[in-house]
Amino acid sequence: MEEPELSSSSLLAKARSAYKSVKQRVDAIDKENFTYSYSVLEGDALMGIFDSISYHIKIVASADGGSVCKNRSIYQTKGDAQVTEEEIKSGKEKASAMFKAIEAYLLANPDA
Repeated sequence: MEEPELSSSSLLAKARSAYKSVKQRVDAIDKENFTYSYSVLEGDALMGIFDSISYHIKIVASADGGSVCKNRSIYQTKGDAQVTEEEIKSGKEKASAMFKAIEAYLLANPDA
């Protein structure tokens, strides 16, 4: 059975539906080294257990002429809150959906 092809708009709609509100801050952009860092400061993405989540993204060249996106996430919990593996997995899936939506859009619109 074939998987249905997902358009960038359907992926973006799926990623957007993950959270109702998110307040982010851009921490750093380094165009020369292809790095971007930002933090989530407010909203339901923090799931009531995090003070903040920081993301550090770096794009590096791959051997086949493409690129690889490396992402490091730093979670600051509220007090002594504990995070389950299921919560971490859920967060990764939502972040991956957003990345796939952006990637699909850029592949479909290379001059964007």
